[in-house]
Amino acid sequence: MDNIDLTKGSLLSHIKQIAIPSGIGLLFNTLFNVVDTYYAGKISTHALAGLTISFPIFFILIAISYGIGSGITALLSISIGEKDFKKMHCFIFNGLILSSIISILIFIFSPSLIHIMFKLSGAKNQTLILGLQYTQTILYGSVFFIANALLNSILNSQGDTKTYRNFLIIGFFINLILDPLFIYGWFNLPKLSTTGIAIATILVQFFGTIYLFYRVMHNSIFDIVLFKNSKFSLKNIYIITKQSLPSSMNMMTIALGVFVINYFILTYSTNNTIAGYGVAMRIEQLALLPTFGLNIAILTITGQNYGAKFFSRIKHLKNYGIIIGTIIMVFSGIIIYIFTPNLVNLFNNDPYVINEAVIYLRIEILAFPTYVIINILLSMLQGIKKPFFAIYIGLYRQIFMPLFCFSILGKYFGSIGIWWSVVFINWTAACITIIYSNIELKKIVKQNLIISQ
Repeated sequence: MDNIDLTKGSLLSHIKQIAIPSGIGLLFNTLFNVVDTYYAGKISTHALAGLTISFPIFFILIAISYGIGSGITALLSISIGEKDFKKMHCFIFNGLILSSIISILIFIFSPSLIHIMFKLSGAKNQTLILGLQYTQTILYGSVFFIANALLNSILNSQGDTKTYRNFLIIGFFINLILDPLFIYGWFNLPKLSTTGIAIATILVQFFGTIYLFYRVMHNSIFDIVLFKNSKFSLKNIYIITKQSLPSSMNMMTIALGVFVINYFILTYSTNNTIAGYGVAMRIEQLALLPTFGLNIAILTITGQNYGAKFFSRIKHLKNYGIIIGTIIMVFSGIIIYIFTPNLVNLFNNDPYVINEAVIYLRIEILAFPTYVIINILLSMLQGIKKPFFAIYIGLYRQIFMPLFCFSILGKYFGSIGIWWSVVFINWTAACITIIYSNIELKKIVKQNLIISQ
């Protein structure tokens, strides 16, 4: 595979080349999870409930993997832009050490922590047993999730998202076969229930590790000699942690945000509302999928151009990303507004649930552009080594403002007040992020002008 120089050529072409394969891959990753949910439901209601309760715990692993991946992608992209390939390989080497340490810690401490977290969730009897079986097995395979995040970051930093897309597509079809194989015990294998779903996922991740490792080893920019000559560095470990931790923490605030909104919905509304919200969230996530690839494109292209000190390209890149993403979201919003009842009916045919989901989605589409704006600007900020703002805006959007707005508007207007609060919170968060990102870009340009003089 040839290295893509993202400091030259058309920005729109680079965005397309990186974002589209990434978006397709994320679609198949979503379908992967749908398959697991489908087969869990086939086992029993307890199995499905166990997987649902395990989500916040499993999400922590995803957040850690995502943080490491995006953090190292930013650092490697910057090093490539600087043409400092020795530094790049030092980051890869120390990233591998950090990833190994985290995997070992998860392996050692997860058994006792998982039991505590499941007990706090209120899970009992068969739901508790099946949920623990799935979650514990998944976390034993955490080394592959984290390894894949590291290997993918090496490829992403060069603009290669096709390799990971291929893995996610192939992995989806492998999982489609392995899930029933282990659940039902085909070919005289033992019937493993939810443990089988977890084993299938781990085997797919293991396949991904082998495939991604092969692709990295045959990568034109990876030099095995430079990698072997790299040394352990606490300074580099600190830099990687500093760059990765905010992304992980930002994702964890999302999980907390789900807990917060669920609490207020149940406090000020009915079970039909929470069910409708759950269905609407699935549709909303599918609508946002096409824009997720933009985040990776913005991060990678920003990093290389920041390293090369081509700041005007970063400014244009940011604007292109926001415009493209907003157009996609406006189009998606129109489609959802028109066909909302039909879309909701695909997931649930209860008229009360459908009504609640329709109300939520037809208000929520007003906030669709904000998700693109915020995520693109956070990716750009990470690409210029300003990752910590993600934590602050995450706490603002997911915790502090919801606690304030939901408690007031939810009390007087019920679920409608909560839905309009979501729109208000996200638009104010988007405006704050725009102002902050513009200030940081101007600072960087000014600082480099002073240095150059």
